[in-house]
Amino acid sequence: MVTVPGGRITLSDRRRLRSWDVDLAPFDIAVTPTTQAEYAAVVGEWPGETRGGLLPVDSVTWGEAIRYCNLLSERTDVAPAYRIDGEEVLLDDSSTGYRLPTEAEWEHACRAETIGARYGSLDAIAWYRDNSQEHSHEVGGKLPNGWGLHDTLGNVWEWCWDLLDPATYGTYRVLRGGGWFDEQWSCRASVRRGSHPTLRIEDVGFRVARGRAVAPPAGAASRDEDTPY
Repeated sequence: MVTVPGGRITLSDRRRLRSWDVDLAPFDIAVTPTTQAEYAAVVGEWPGETRGGLLPVDSVTWGEAIRYCNLLSERTDVAPAYRIDGEEVLLDDSSTGYRLPTEAEWEHACRAETIGARYGSLDAIAWYRDNSQEHSHEVGGKLPNGWGLHDTLGNVWEWCWDLLDPATYGTYRVLRGGGWFDEQWSCRASVRRGSHPTLRIEDVGFRVARGRAVAPPAGAASRDEDTPY
C-alpha cells in the first residue's frame, strides 16, 4: 500500500448539472487491485473461472469484498472497519481497518494530481478491449500513475463503498475504473458506474484502502452519461 496525500477533489453530476467538492484526509490504498492469491489466502476460495495468483480477483460481489476487508483486518490484528448485520453494512469511518475506498478517494488516487481523462497513454497504463485479448492480466504489468498505483484504469472495474444514487438506483454501489472488456471511453478517471451489490461478473474486482473515510454528500447521483452496469 502507499499513502496518498489528502486534498480536495471535485466530483461532478452531469445529469443534474452540478458539482461538489470532497475534502480528503491522507489515506492508504493498495498499489494494485486485490489479486486472486491474496483473496484466496484470506478467504480460502478462488472465485471466477480463470485461475492465476497474480491476476486481479474477479467475480466477487460488493458484499464479498466487504467481508474480505474485515477478515484481512482480523488477520492483521486491527479492528474491522465494517459492522455487518444481515444485509446492513455500517462503516466506522474512524477505524484503521481495511475497507473499500470511497469513490472520492478512488478518483483522487487515480488522478494523482492530473486533471485530464487519464494519467497517461491508455495503451501504456491500462488493459482494455483493444489490447487485452478479452481477458484480465496480471496486476502491475502496465505503467503506474504518479503515486505508484497500477491498474486503476482497465483490467477490472473496482467496487467502491458509496451508493450510486439511492433515489434512482436504490442499493446499487459504485464501480470505478473500467475493465478489460471496455472501450476506451469507459477507462477514464471520471467515469462512474454501478450495480447491485450482489453482482458477480468476470471484469469486476476491488482494491483495499485504510484510513479515515469521508462520506460523500447525501443523495449524490450519477455523473457522466453512463448507465448502470
